[in-house]
Amino acid sequence: MSSFDRWAGPDAAGRPRRVGYLFSVIWLVFLLDPLQAGWQHRDTWQGWVGMVATILFAAAYVVAFAVVRGRSLRAGAVPQPVGAAMLLLLLTLAAVMCLTLGESGLATSVYLTVTAVMFLPTRAAVVAVLLLAGTTLALSTLVPGWQPLPSLLLSIFLAAVAMWGVSQLIRRNIDLSRAREENARLAVEEERNRVARDLHDILGHSLTVITVKAELAGRLLEVDPERARAEVADLERLSRDALVDVRRAVEGYRELTLPGELARARAALQAAEIDADLPTSTDVVPGDLRELFAWGVREGVTNVIRHSAATRCTIRLTPDTVEVLDNGRGPSDAEVLERSGNGLRGLQERATALGAMLMTRTVEPQGFSMQIIAGTVS
Repeated sequence: MSSFDRWAGPDAAGRPRRVGYLFSVIWLVFLLDPLQAGWQHRDTWQGWVGMVATILFAAAYVVAFAVVRGRSLRAGAVPQPVGAAMLLLLLTLAAVMCLTLGESGLATSVYLTVTAVMFLPTRAAVVAVLLLAGTTLALSTLVPGWQPLPSLLLSIFLAAVAMWGVSQLIRRNIDLSRAREENARLAVEEERNRVARDLHDILGHSLTVITVKAELAGRLLEVDPERARAEVADLERLSRDALVDVRRAVEGYRELTLPGELARARAALQAAEIDADLPTSTDVVPGDLRELFAWGVREGVTNVIRHSAATRCTIRLTPDTVEVLDNGRGPSDAEVLERSGNGLRGLQERATALGAMLMTRTVEPQGFSMQIIAGTVS
């Protein structure tokens, strides 16, 4: 995930991050000029109307940005009636500002440009930007007392290009996120089909034979008890063989993967109402350590849920370490012995086999850390 996505993109649940709205709020600083112009004429009704229109324009712009951003992150493009209504509202407020505040009201042209690019398709946005630039140039040239502002025209075109680039980046990221979700869904569906197919292949023949032999043994009980006993013994053998096959298949499905364990950890922590701060990628971990780290994540998260009474759990990955950290009350001596006698002891054995070390410690002022460090055991 890029730094732009972490800062302004959707969160793990697909909701827009609140900090992303700062993109719209920061640029409201350029509305200070018309606001100041209105304040200087606060002894007239035009000054007060201009200030109110400026404040409403700023609020409407932020709302428009939020609507576009939230809609694009969740459901795609904004419906045309909504976009037209928002754009018309901003145009009306901009006109009021120009009529009451004079030339300083032209500062709204940049915001109108950004809004047009956000709401309109590319071709329509190009036409709208050209009309805004032409209108701004005509007003600054033809209205007595107003001065042409080449820098404002340049700002209009730069804002249009910048916003178009940002909108394309957001759309690409959304498409990529949806493609990943679809790939994950297809992978789960394919795995389910594979499991069903394998279990059918494993059990289908055995259960069919067991059923036939059971029926045969039932019919032979009265007429040929010896053969019936032989069929029952064969039934026992077949059932044991089928059980062994199922166990082997299940052991194959139990192979751990680090991304899979992180996904299960997120779901388990959410179900336990524990805030989860988990890595979004496992690329930094070498392939020979991923299974060990997956066991570490499983054991650590299990202990957090069962013993810690924590409200937050953090998992950190580096090329040679994995750490599961919580803000809970920490284990008592009895719990330390309990953990050492079960999952942690097995985890320590796995770590030692790969030349790694398992470390646990209490975190001040409260909390518990379980860490696996690779390359520490010769």
